[in-house]
Amino acid sequence: MAAQFGRRLRKGATNTAVAAVAVAALAASQAPGSTAAASGDQPTSDAAPPSGTPVTGNSPYHTDLPPLVTPGEPGTSVDLPAGATEAQSGIPASVLAAYKRAESTVGASDPGCHLPWELLAAIGKVESGQARGGKVDANGTTLTPILGPVLNGVGFANISDTDNGAFDGDSTHDRAVGPMQFIPQTWATWGQDGNNDGRKDPNNIYDAALAAGRYLCVGDRDLAVQSDMDRSILGYNHSREYLNTVMSWFRYYKRGTHEVPDGTGVLPTTPPTTPSTPTPTPPATPTATHKPTPPAGNKPSPTPPAGNKPSPTPPAGNKPSPTPPPTTPPATKPPTSTPTPTPTPPLQRVSRIEDADTGALTATAGSAFAERPRVRAEDASGAALAGVPVRFQIMGGTDARFTGGSDDIVVMTGAGGTATAPVLRAGERTGEFTVRVTVAGRALPGLDYTATVTARQADALTRAGSAELTAAPGAEFAEPVELKATYKGAAASGVAATATLIKSADDPSANDKGPYFKDAQGNPVRTLDGLKTDADGVLRLPKIFTDELTGTYLLRITTTGGATLTLELKVA
Repeated sequence: MAAQFGRRLRKGATNTAVAAVAVAALAASQAPGSTAAASGDQPTSDAAPPSGTPVTGNSPYHTDLPPLVTPGEPGTSVDLPAGATEAQSGIPASVLAAYKRAESTVGASDPGCHLPWELLAAIGKVESGQARGGKVDANGTTLTPILGPVLNGVGFANISDTDNGAFDGDSTHDRAVGPMQFIPQTWATWGQDGNNDGRKDPNNIYDAALAAGRYLCVGDRDLAVQSDMDRSILGYNHSREYLNTVMSWFRYYKRGTHEVPDGTGVLPTTPPTTPSTPTPTPPATPTATHKPTPPAGNKPSPTPPAGNKPSPTPPAGNKPSPTPPPTTPPATKPPTSTPTPTPTPPLQRVSRIEDADTGALTATAGSAFAERPRVRAEDASGAALAGVPVRFQIMGGTDARFTGGSDDIVVMTGAGGTATAPVLRAGERTGEFTVRVTVAGRALPGLDYTATVTARQADALTRAGSAELTAAPGAEFAEPVELKATYKGAAASGVAATATLIKSADDPSANDKGPYFKDAQGNPVRTLDGLKTDADGVLRLPKIFTDELTGTYLLRITTTGGATLTLELKVA
């Protein structure tokens, strides 16, 4: 409780200083028109937006509200189509994984912020419709750029180019970019690498979600406190209506969500996801709003009774021709056409996944697996299905990861119905783990593949140098013992080794006399465990000392993988 109080007290000192600027920024917001939150979803704080440029540059946002179907509550809709609530609560697999990973990452580095992934989901829904319904590739990057309007001061903020068009393609003005709609100048400060691919890309949902999470937790904010959450949301877009809309989705997602395949999320209806070219409006037929004034000296023609069309006045001196009766054209029977049935989506047709000749999954620590899990999606008749989302998950105690650093990824099946996991790279932890393969969005039996990581190994050891290893009794060997470990001809780094002063070539047990090593306390030891080769495969032994006995002794070095080398030590 004391820590919480201190956290709140520090904030109070800064709020007053920014209040005037913040209120002015709110008043100047260029966000779309008001979208009142439904009953029960109003923010509980009068927090003013923070000063400075917001994340989005106050670009427009989607104003759709979540469906409300709680009987008897104000604002409840009773005319929603069947399944509307369930569909809206679905979040695309990669997008949902990105939000949850960001929550975990921020929670580890800033536990006092209490960042909920549902807040990222609410902002992602309002900013981009969850990356346009989850249209991202296997690494989480949007298939096509998501760009806000040009921020040239015409209806929006005026922000001159800050990235030379690197992210938004505009070298004159900035535009909001990506699924979380960061403007380049904000991304330059807050950009993150959420998928560990070595890049900070605002178009990648993992990077953008982590950046948004860190931005929302700036300073000492605690998002479990409503006023802090309100302030964070207003920092994203300086608009009270924006705050209301985000909070509506936040509370909606807190009530429950589910995962749907990438690319199948519900798209917002307002405003358009991307700026579009307006369709020209044809000129309207003018409607008379008053009767024209006739020229002076002319008597106006009488107005015909309502519903009767006046007959045209014939030219003077001509007799009007009788108007022929209207001719009714013969009825034409419309052609009979058979409606084209809508094909069933592959996800609904898939019946099972089968192994597609995946080989043994084995690798040494720190290297890539030569094989990758590969499966085939089939319908009930055994036919291959393209366009099925297949999920690959790494399970168990391991630090192995797919390319890009992910342990959970969705891949769409190709034309042959097959989906292949990204390259799998072993970490340093040895042993077995599982790669689980399932159909994303369907409760079908999956496949489990056992993967094995073996320790780094060497198959050969050679000594660097050829000088004889000799020493006098009660002294030390001047010549250092240095060896090179290789595996299949290449330097073997990080290989574990053991050095033992053995009794004889036929008895590999440790000797109890003759040369010795020293432990950390200076005591004689004749076996050293836990040795490892360096990045170049080189192993350097510590100094070797002698007792008062003379003779020829043997030093044997062995490595993981079976490499062995025995050296002679002479004491004379």
